[in-house]
Amino acid sequence: MKIASWNVNSLNVRLPHLQQWLTAFAPDVVGLQETKLEDLRFPDDALAALGYRSVFCGQKTYNGVAILARERAIDEVQYGIPGFEDEQQRAIAATVGGVRIVNLYVVNGQAVGSEKYAYKLRWLAAVRDWLAGELQRHPRMVVLGDFNIAPDARDVHDPELWNEGHILTSAAERDALRGLLDLGLHDAFRLHSAEAGVFSWWDYRQAAFRRDMGLRIDLTLVSDALRAEAMASGIDREPRTWERPSDHAPAWVELG
Repeated sequence: MKIASWNVNSLNVRLPHLQQWLTAFAPDVVGLQETKLEDLRFPDDALAALGYRSVFCGQKTYNGVAILARERAIDEVQYGIPGFEDEQQRAIAATVGGVRIVNLYVVNGQAVGSEKYAYKLRWLAAVRDWLAGELQRHPRMVVLGDFNIAPDARDVHDPELWNEGHILTSAAERDALRGLLDLGLHDAFRLHSAEAGVFSWWDYRQAAFRRDMGLRIDLTLVSDALRAEAMASGIDREPRTWERPSDHAPAWVELG
């Protein structure tokens, strides 16, 4: 089972890219973030034409998440974080082929010390509480998404700039991510590679992609029960080279 995560940064704009990529890469399951579409406008018919079922929760202009599955049923769908009141559509979970998929669009946080930063840390604490229970019920789990956190210095182009006082790399954000891993989750990319300088996001400004000034903030985390089945993991840079691309590239893990 090939499972991928992609922040498409507006599905309305990037639908042709998604269709092209689904045809070429042929993932079995995909978590999308930043669809930026109200549910009535979600292109489920267009995706069904490619063989993908969809579940989704979105809103106009901002946020929005979805799970797509190719030729497999999507069961036990959960919209949002249970018990955490939030108008922002940032989380969705479902069971596909016996694997629990949790798709997260983590809060950006704006700046260390801001109200949005405090919201990010509260949100991540709520996610941790949720996943602790989910793992008891669904030990075979993949948690994926745009985490808006680069795990360590290997995952940023300039560790001096992206330091423990900077948003996306601050000490508290990285501690919150480690809190998720401590539940029994593993960064699938790091199961196969210790390489530095492999990124999934590049700013649109300063020719960042051409200069490879990026961050690895799109992650696929596998549970203890799936660790031995995680055969390969990586990031597909190709869609970032297309015209009018998302600023993110898909991250993926293959279970066997």
